[in-house]
Amino acid sequence: MDTTTAPLRVTLLVGSNRHGRFGPVVADWLMSHLRAHDDLVPDLVDVAGTDLPTTFARTPQATAALAEITPKLADADAFVVLTPEYNHSFPAGLKNVIDWHFGEWRAKPVGLVSYGGLSGGLRAAEHLRQVFAELHAVTVRDTVSFHNAGASFDDAGVLRDPSGPDAAAKTMLDQVVWWGRALREAKEKRPYDGA
Repeated sequence: MDTTTAPLRVTLLVGSNRHGRFGPVVADWLMSHLRAHDDLVPDLVDVAGTDLPTTFARTPQATAALAEITPKLADADAFVVLTPEYNHSFPAGLKNVIDWHFGEWRAKPVGLVSYGGLSGGLRAAEHLRQVFAELHAVTVRDTVSFHNAGASFDDAGVLRDPSGPDAAAKTMLDQVVWWGRALREAKEKRPYDGA
């Protein structure tokens, strides 16, 4: 198969884990865009479904959780991270999943989707850019953000006005695809060693 045009495996990382969270509503909308994009084959990791300790101790509990999560991250050519904004940043559970891994992120693109109140989660997204840069990942320029997210969707989880978010999602995903293919091709020619 020609890897320059083969679909990219993209893992959607859902970062909210708060009781009563709104994340699944946005994740369902986002997953429909990932599935509809011909150049992407999506998978899902939901932070709320993980059971990783914050001590980084390789307990049986951690080993079992990692057996579920790590292959999805390692096999991905690209990522889309969905984050709420908690106290001007992203949730601790999301940081914990990120920190349990290192090589899985290297030389891969990351698209960012955020939601929150007035800021739309943009402060959380900007903090994630710093974290992923340290992990040698490439965050794409354009993001998708939902300001006052709860009011943006109806009770059935359907966007009230999809035009802006749909256009933003297309732009971001097209950038993820470009970077994903470019980085995959580059790594085939010269493996990335972090130098």
